[in-house]
Amino acid sequence: MEAVLEARAVSKRFPGVLALDGVSLALRPGEVHALVGENGAGKSTLIKVFTGVYRPDEGELRYQGGTAAFGSPMEAQRAGISTIYQEVNLVPMMSVARNLLLGREPRGRFGVIDAAALYGEAERVLAGYGVETDVRRPLRTLGVGAQQMVALARAVSVDARVVIMDEPTSSLEPREVETLFGVIRRLRDSGIAVMYVSHRLDELYQVCDQVTVLRDGRLAHTGPLAALDRLKLIALMLGRDLDEVRAQGVTRFSRDRHGSGADAPVVEARGLTRRHVLDGVNVSVEPGEVVGLGGLLGAGRTETAKAIVGALPLDGGQVLVAGLPLRGGSTAAAIKAGVSLLPEDRKAEGIIPTLSVRENIALAALPALGRAGVVSEAKIDRVVEIFMRRLRIKAASQHQLVSELSGGNQQKVLLARWLAVRPKVLLLDEPTRGIDVGAKAEVQALIDELAQEGLGVLLISSDLEELVEGADRILVLREGTVVGELSGDEVTEERIMATIAEQADG
Repeated sequence: MEAVLEARAVSKRFPGVLALDGVSLALRPGEVHALVGENGAGKSTLIKVFTGVYRPDEGELRYQGGTAAFGSPMEAQRAGISTIYQEVNLVPMMSVARNLLLGREPRGRFGVIDAAALYGEAERVLAGYGVETDVRRPLRTLGVGAQQMVALARAVSVDARVVIMDEPTSSLEPREVETLFGVIRRLRDSGIAVMYVSHRLDELYQVCDQVTVLRDGRLAHTGPLAALDRLKLIALMLGRDLDEVRAQGVTRFSRDRHGSGADAPVVEARGLTRRHVLDGVNVSVEPGEVVGLGGLLGAGRTETAKAIVGALPLDGGQVLVAGLPLRGGSTAAAIKAGVSLLPEDRKAEGIIPTLSVRENIALAALPALGRAGVVSEAKIDRVVEIFMRRLRIKAASQHQLVSELSGGNQQKVLLARWLAVRPKVLLLDEPTRGIDVGAKAEVQALIDELAQEGLGVLLISSDLEELVEGADRILVLREGTVVGELSGDEVTEERIMATIAEQADG
């Protein structure tokens, strides 16, 4: 069957990044096509190419048998391509009915909106999606799940030939998820092509016919989903060969395990809970121990780390540092207690590009480097010099703008910032992502060295080899819940993937 929407050898470049590299994908009528991959795989970029946000630099986009070049998302929507994003993109102050039929309101004489017809049509459409509400209410008064169903109904009701769903169940309750699946099956049966993006593997196997796996901007696999078991799909997403047997690892972690198992935890999280994000997560880290958090994108690893340092508000749970409850629930309280987080996105949440290397390193330690509000410049110089030398930060001087450094050296600057406050435990979220091989090895060696000196480390990494060789224990998360703990000889790539797959099967 001819594709209704197709990307042929599409490439898209941004400064310093090749986001898509010759990717091909075909969406056919009456087919639900899964698009999967880890962070940075290129999924969002491909969606934006399909929907007119980006133009491809190379390759061709085809729609309904002809070459297509959408100049904007509105142009793509008018052509029959609707997109439902993870974040609801409607008008919160406007009524439910107006949001649903915006731009397509029924009108009477002189072009005036027919309110009775508007409300009646809105109620009829939403009833098919299990949403029973007063359609005159402002959208913002509905729960997030109900808002998402309104967005879904709007996207489908615009006479779409293609519907793209980006993590559509992230805010839905189980009952709403089942309603959504029913809608997807109706769309498939009526000949509409659906592209379904989700990290929840059990959902894919319930509703999807085909699957395309992207990895590092390239096409890793495309074909019938039924031909892949969950373990193989995970291996394709992570780029691991299940049959590969390595005599030794290629990371810079030592094979010696750090934690003794006899020490009291330096940090302990009990029952961390946040609706739709975390569900009773328990984590503990001993002095000198490296605990890894494993799982796929969206499993709750980053959210767990942020919750521990007070950067994610919780509905329930408790964090203890050295046996004492962490009071205040803020990052400042966590830092003061000795818990620091190196965030995943160093550009958005880490470095301050307009400041120098010196200023970025000293930032968190300023309160400890002064007296009565007056900071000692000599102390700052001494601290910065020590950490630039220890971490081998390559810069023209400590006064060079941090934005002028390589990604690896920027990451070292962030590590220096948090080491300068002398933490008891360091939470590292993807510490080697996006840096070159040499810098990656240096960071891995530093993590090993810090653990051997007695620092507790919580390590989050999508690089399974890095996780296996760097961690003493690994907690595997799925959908915000710890689904397995691996230690000793159990700490292998195969066991991590098997744990994720088994739980998805269950």
